[in-house]
Amino acid sequence: MSGSLSEFNTLVNAEDYFKFFDIPYDQKFVNINRLHILQKFSEFIKEIDESNSELNDSERLSKYREALEKAYQVFIESTPQQEKLFKVFHQKPKNVVKLTEIDSD
Repeated sequence: MSGSLSEFNTLVNAEDYFKFFDIPYDQKFVNINRLHILQKFSEFIKEIDESNSELNDSERLSKYREALEKAYQVFIESTPQQEKLFKVFHQKPKNVVKLTEIDSD
């Protein structure tokens, strides 16, 4: 990793982050899980920033690198539905009756 924090702040897509941190990744996996990986990565960055204000840029970038690896790993071991990162996974569908909700009285 040879980039600066200002360079990091210009990155926008998942591939750029993986290349910036020199982390190997499976393009097909990223294509399928891109938004989930980036959302989880964003959550980890927020935690790092809130609890580590004393870090210098190099230390911060090192923590961010670990966070991206961790976010990627989360979706190798789990599914987006299990992680429930997005609001849609928390909402009950409208106008839907589940079989378990039907009584046979």
